[in-house]
Amino acid sequence: MGTPDDLHLDKSDPAAWKALNAVALKVRAATEAAGLPRALVELTNVRASQLNGCAFCLDMHVRQALEAGETQQRLAVLAAWRDTFLFTDLERAALTVTETITALPREAVRAAELARARRVLTDEQYSALAWAAVAINAYNRVSIVSGHPVRPSP
Repeated sequence: MGTPDDLHLDKSDPAAWKALNAVALKVRAATEAAGLPRALVELTNVRASQLNGCAFCLDMHVRQALEAGETQQRLAVLAAWRDTFLFTDLERAALTVTETITALPREAVRAAELARARRVLTDEQYSALAWAAVAINAYNRVSIVSGHPVRPSP
């Protein structure tokens, strides 16, 4: 939860923030080039933000997921996606990549999880999703460390 004493990294080093935003633009272009729907990418952004406990990014990416066509039901069960039949094989592979890169389990587990996802994803999709996970994890950390506040919706 943001406090008046929090140092907002995006404000304290605008050049680094600008560079992170440039990476995000390249990642977005890569996901589009790989044919990944915006709703899918937002779903992965929400999942990483759940795992990291980033309230600011959850607020933003849930809204963006809904705007991209994601359903309230699927967002509500996202934390338990493995226990539902609501997600396609592509979405399951994308969520596996996101969770694995976010949690960084031991090498044997990481390799097995990513190999399973790679059976569904093209090289281009895998690379784009991996970069998307890296990017949202960076944003989560900036927002958490900075204490970016979630403001009430109008």
